[in-house]
Amino acid sequence: MNVTEHTKIRDWYVQAYPTDDLGLEIDSHITFLDVFDALDHYQDVYQTIGVGDSVIRERVFAQLAKIMGTPYEYIYKQWLLCA
Repeated sequence: MNVTEHTKIRDWYVQAYPTDDLGLEIDSHITFLDVFDALDHYQDVYQTIGVGDSVIRERVFAQLAKIMGTPYEYIYKQWLLCA
């Protein structure tokens, strides 16, 4: 799967982590760009993703950092500012 900022997170997640049933609860409309925008606007990422699981958040953040060409720490620090 070619993953870009416009990829729907749920589609990517269930393919990347097929044994994690919680992936099916991710909002089917949310893209990686939506999460990036939510972080930039200090919004609740868990609400954006639709799942309140920290493992999913970490995996999404790691993939988001790759997509955006930023260090993981940048994404994580943005999230900390939202808390």
